[in-house]
Amino acid sequence: MIPAHYQSALDLRQTEEAIKLCKDHFERVLADKLGLSRVSAPLFVPSNVGLNDNLSGNERPVSFDILDLGYSAEIVHSLAKWKRLALGRYGFTAHTGLYTDMNAIRRDETLDNIHSLYVDQWDWEIVITPQDRTLDMLRATVTNIYAALLDTAARIQQSYPELQTTLPSDITFITAQALEDKYPALSGAERENVFLREVGAAFIIGIGGKLRSGKPHDSRAPDYDDWGLNGDLCVWNPLLQRSFELSSMGIRVDAASMQSQLSLAGCLDRAVLPFHSMVLGDQLPLTMGGGIGQSRLCMLLLQKAHIGEVQASLWPQAQLEACEQAGVTLL
Repeated sequence: MIPAHYQSALDLRQTEEAIKLCKDHFERVLADKLGLSRVSAPLFVPSNVGLNDNLSGNERPVSFDILDLGYSAEIVHSLAKWKRLALGRYGFTAHTGLYTDMNAIRRDETLDNIHSLYVDQWDWEIVITPQDRTLDMLRATVTNIYAALLDTAARIQQSYPELQTTLPSDITFITAQALEDKYPALSGAERENVFLREVGAAFIIGIGGKLRSGKPHDSRAPDYDDWGLNGDLCVWNPLLQRSFELSSMGIRVDAASMQSQLSLAGCLDRAVLPFHSMVLGDQLPLTMGGGIGQSRLCMLLLQKAHIGEVQASLWPQAQLEACEQAGVTLL
């Protein structure tokens, strides 16, 4: 969806410079507010060890065989599970954590102006204690992330006064169940649009588990987030006139919630995989973490109508033609 009479406020070179400013600034502020250390991360992981993010369970990873190793690997969908292993391996202690640049390919994504084959995120993860597995801890962390977003918006506006992003000073918290109760006749996506138009920025708590209607607000893999202690950070995008998800995050499963969610999802066969066995055996640290979309953040703050204006990817021919006719310059 390209807004009528859309014209980018920045030319191509200004856009590239602003992307760097946006990413560099947000990364520094995020690391400072959450106490994170930067680490290197893999582009691919071995197949059949349970490390890749299964997303909703239907997406196919890009896989390939490796001549020298004799087994196959797959390009990550995200680093949700790998980060937890890394925290234990690197010896991080309670309330310290890591972040990394995550690059992924999601071959089954439905391509439009906010979804791409190429995914770039800041993936972060923090060690927590059993006492930290609370909604208060989740809300406090979300508040810090939102503060980093506001700080970055102010920095972009300082350098590019023509980009005036309007965001509320505080983020609203609401559970997925309360949102369903508020708008029972609407779908999950429709509820988000109506609510975000009203409040401007919200964190929707409780993604993955079934609500009283018998349907989840949205799908979420059963083996990394605790469905009762997770959520999505969304803002209202005035250019696109829709809710705009920037981050999915949460407190991660412990042994009990892993067992329960695998059962509910009909995925108990995963329990024997190395990662899952370690969680079920209490061999990994308790953590919380998430991913924050780099291109999504740049889209919002640079007021771009298409994600292809802030990242290089591939698009259907009809979409390329529509963008050209609308004067949308894709990288």
